[in-house]
Amino acid sequence: MLVIKCPYCEEERAELEFRAAGEAHIARPENIASITDEEFADYFFLRDNPKGLIFERWRHIHGCGRFFNAARDTISDKILLTYKAGEPMPDPATLVAPSASKGEKA
Repeated sequence: MLVIKCPYCEEERAELEFRAAGEAHIARPENIASITDEEFADYFFLRDNPKGLIFERWRHIHGCGRFFNAARDTISDKILLTYKAGEPMPDPATLVAPSASKGEKA
């Protein structure tokens, strides 16, 4: 089970209190009415699924109810960092995934 720190409540809680809400930092089209059906499908449905570091949105559903972002290593399933919604995405080079620090190949 994951232990997640809510950046608003500033407490570590069991993952059962949270819900994943998809990939973070997705730029919305400026004028969604003017894009093609293919561009809309790409924006609405297609998401990255990398092996390694990913930035996700989460919601503290059984706590403060607020959305926040998390940097998670998909190999080890460890959350490396959580930060408030609206804050800029951290530089991935400053985050060291546990799997990378042990010399495992990605």
